[in-house]
Amino acid sequence: MVGITDLVLDQKNRELSLSFDDGRTIKLSCEYLRVFSPSAEVRGHGPGQEVLQVGKESVNIVAIEPVGNYAVRLVFSDEHDTGLYSWPFLIELAENKEENWQDYLNRLEAAGHQRQTS
Repeated sequence: MVGITDLVLDQKNRELSLSFDDGRTIKLSCEYLRVFSPSAEVRGHGPGQEVLQVGKESVNIVAIEPVGNYAVRLVFSDEHDTGLYSWPFLIELAENKEENWQDYLNRLEAAGHQRQTS
Protein backbone atom coordinates (compact mmCIF):
# COMPACT_ATOMS: atom_id res chain seq x y z
CA MET A 1 0.00 0.00 0.00
CA VAL A 2 1.27 3.46 -0.94
CA GLY A 3 1.91 5.82 1.97
CA ILE A 4 2.32 9.55 2.42
CA THR A 5 5.79 10.62 3.51
CA ASP A 6 5.41 14.41 3.63
CA LEU A 7 2.92 17.29 3.40
CA VAL A 8 4.11 20.71 2.22
CA LEU A 9 1.80 23.71 2.27
CA ASP A 10 2.31 26.45 -0.32
CA GLN A 11 0.06 29.23 0.95
CA LYS A 12 1.02 31.60 -1.87
CA ASN A 13 -0.35 29.19 -4.48
CA ARG A 14 -2.98 27.73 -2.12
CA GLU A 15 -1.78 24.15 -2.62
CA LEU A 16 -0.88 21.22 -0.41
CA SER A 17 1.74 18.86 -1.87
CA LEU A 18 1.56 15.23 -0.83
CA SER A 19 4.76 13.23 -1.24
CA PHE A 20 4.40 9.46 -1.50
CA ASP A 21 6.84 6.69 -0.64
CA ASP A 22 6.82 5.61 -4.30
CA GLY A 23 8.41 8.95 -5.29
CA ARG A 24 5.29 10.71 -6.57
CA THR A 25 4.20 14.18 -5.46
CA ILE A 26 0.62 15.26 -6.01
CA LYS A 27 -0.56 18.83 -5.47
CA LEU A 28 -4.07 19.43 -4.17
CA SER A 29 -5.60 22.88 -4.14
CA CYS A 30 -6.90 24.23 -0.85
CA GLU A 31 -10.26 24.73 -2.55
CA TYR A 32 -10.36 21.04 -3.55
CA LEU A 33 -9.46 19.93 -0.02
CA ARG A 34 -12.08 22.27 1.46
CA VAL A 35 -14.97 21.24 -0.79
CA PHE A 36 -14.19 17.54 -0.24
CA SER A 37 -13.78 17.88 3.53
CA PRO A 38 -14.65 14.69 5.41
CA SER A 39 -16.64 16.74 7.95
CA ALA A 40 -20.34 16.24 8.64
CA GLU A 41 -20.86 19.88 7.57
CA VAL A 42 -19.87 18.88 4.03
CA ARG A 43 -20.70 15.16 3.87
CA GLY A 44 -23.86 15.19 5.96
CA HIS A 45 -24.77 12.34 8.25
CA GLY A 46 -25.64 9.84 5.56
CA PRO A 47 -25.97 9.22 1.82
CA GLY A 48 -27.76 12.00 -0.02
CA GLN A 49 -27.11 14.56 2.74
CA GLU A 50 -23.98 16.06 1.17
CA VAL A 51 -23.86 19.87 1.14
CA LEU A 52 -22.47 21.49 -2.01
CA GLN A 53 -19.73 23.94 -1.03
CA VAL A 54 -19.71 27.19 -3.01
CA GLY A 55 -17.56 30.31 -2.92
CA LYS A 56 -14.41 28.50 -1.75
CA GLU A 57 -12.16 29.55 -4.67
CA SER A 58 -9.81 31.66 -2.55
CA VAL A 59 -9.85 29.61 0.66
CA ASN A 60 -6.43 28.81 2.08
CA ILE A 61 -5.08 26.46 4.73
CA VAL A 62 -3.86 28.37 7.77
CA ALA A 63 -2.75 25.40 9.91
CA ILE A 64 -2.10 21.67 9.67
CA GLU A 65 -2.52 19.85 12.98
CA PRO A 66 -1.42 16.21 13.38
CA VAL A 67 -4.00 13.89 14.92
CA GLY A 68 -2.16 10.88 16.30
CA ASN A 69 -0.39 8.88 13.61
CA TYR A 70 -3.46 8.48 11.44
CA ALA A 71 -4.69 11.90 10.30
CA VAL A 72 -4.34 15.66 10.10
CA ARG A 73 -6.80 18.41 10.83
CA LEU A 74 -6.70 21.13 8.20
CA VAL A 75 -7.68 24.58 9.42
CA PHE A 76 -8.98 26.74 6.59
CA SER A 77 -9.08 30.52 6.24
CA ASP A 78 -12.91 30.40 6.33
CA GLU A 79 -12.57 28.93 9.86
CA HIS A 80 -13.62 25.42 8.77
CA ASP A 81 -11.65 22.93 10.89
CA THR A 82 -13.93 20.01 11.72
CA GLY A 83 -12.81 17.38 9.22
CA LEU A 84 -10.11 14.84 10.03
CA TYR A 85 -8.15 13.93 6.91
CA SER A 86 -6.93 10.38 7.49
CA TRP A 87 -3.96 9.18 5.46
CA PRO A 88 -6.15 6.76 3.42
CA PHE A 89 -8.64 9.59 2.75
CA LEU A 90 -5.88 11.96 1.54
CA ILE A 91 -4.52 9.19 -0.71
CA GLU A 92 -8.01 8.64 -2.14
CA LEU A 93 -8.42 12.40 -2.76
CA ALA A 94 -5.04 12.53 -4.51
CA GLU A 95 -5.57 9.43 -6.65
CA ASN A 96 -9.08 10.50 -7.73
CA LYS A 97 -8.39 14.22 -8.06
CA GLU A 98 -9.41 14.72 -11.70
CA GLU A 99 -12.61 12.66 -11.44
CA ASN A 100 -13.62 14.25 -8.12
CA TRP A 101 -12.93 17.77 -9.39
CA GLN A 102 -14.95 17.25 -12.58
CA ASP A 103 -17.83 15.85 -10.51
CA TYR A 104 -17.66 18.95 -8.29
CA LEU A 105 -17.69 21.29 -11.32
CA ASN A 106 -20.67 19.39 -12.74
CA ARG A 107 -22.55 19.68 -9.44
CA LEU A 108 -21.83 23.43 -9.27
CA GLU A 109 -23.12 23.89 -12.81
CA ALA A 110 -26.25 21.83 -12.11
CA ALA A 111 -26.92 24.02 -9.07
CA GLY A 112 -26.50 27.19 -11.16
CA HIS A 113 -23.28 28.34 -9.49
CA GLN A 114 -20.40 29.90 -11.40
CA ARG A 115 -16.89 29.52 -9.94
CA GLN A 116 -15.04 32.81 -9.58
CA THR A 117 -11.63 32.32 -11.14
CA SER A 118 -8.85 34.80 -10.58
